[in-house]
Amino acid sequence: MTTLTVGDAAPDFEALDNQGNTVRLSDYKGKKLVLFFYPKASTPGCTAEACNLRDNYQQFLSKGYEILGVSADSAQRQQNFINKNNLPFPLLADVDKKVINAYGVWGPKKFMGREYDGIHRTTFVIDESGKIEQIITKVKTKAHAAQLLEDADN
Repeated sequence: MTTLTVGDAAPDFEALDNQGNTVRLSDYKGKKLVLFFYPKASTPGCTAEACNLRDNYQQFLSKGYEILGVSADSAQRQQNFINKNNLPFPLLADVDKKVINAYGVWGPKKFMGREYDGIHRTTFVIDESGKIEQIITKVKTKAHAAQLLEDADN
């Protein structure tokens, strides 16, 4: 789906998070960033993915990673998702889909025989200098941290 590849400069972005704070890619310069895109807050797969990252959050921090989630949900819906699941990382409320489109994760999907446009569950790992280090398009929602940390250990 995305046309970005490992080694590309990560597209710059500026968007509001769940608390209305402006978040930019440049805020993470000098840090590693796990930028995960998910279809919809509080749905079963997205909850499993976010909670799996939450449960391994300290391990990510110990390896120098920050985590940032992105969906097209409103700030209020993102905040409800955080509150309900005790998520320790911010979520971008990319209602206008600027970040989603910049990373090329919006497009045609199929579910139960129905075709529609939506967010493709995709995770980008961005290094300290803003380059894409890893792209995961086949996200295992219940084992996503292992997918990411396994690569970090190599």
